[in-house]
Amino acid sequence: MNTTLYPPAAPSQMGWFARAEAWLDSKGQAAWIVAMVLGFILFWPIGLALLAYMIWSKRMFGKSCTTRRARHMAHTFKSSGNSAFDAYKSETLRRLEEEQENFQAFLQRLRDARDKAEFDQFMEERARKSTEAPDDGAEQPA
Repeated sequence: MNTTLYPPAAPSQMGWFARAEAWLDSKGQAAWIVAMVLGFILFWPIGLALLAYMIWSKRMFGKSCTTRRARHMAHTFKSSGNSAFDAYKSETLRRLEEEQENFQAFLQRLRDARDKAEFDQFMEERARKSTEAPDDGAEQPA
């Protein structure tokens, strides 16, 4: 049966479960996960049933962020019909992507610097403890 021939049912014709499912789908995968966690908190079989339904219906692993991003990018790069505006938009998007890459690189350098500082501090403390340990042993009477 080809379901594309039939228009979707109006919300008033759908059952409560179908309306809840459509609402959660409109909010995304995070809403499904929140509903599942709340189901586990309220009454564990509800959470288990939601988890089973999410896996069975491929809601847990089916739609990824990359497919949504690809759809969004396809819509973003759609021509407006105005060549001057399209050139401005593409240049602005290119510049924003470049700034985002630069910012990501900056954050990575900050993380690396913080990790190096923590490692250096650890090594200094370790060296200090190793030099202090023999002195303490020599001072104690045998």
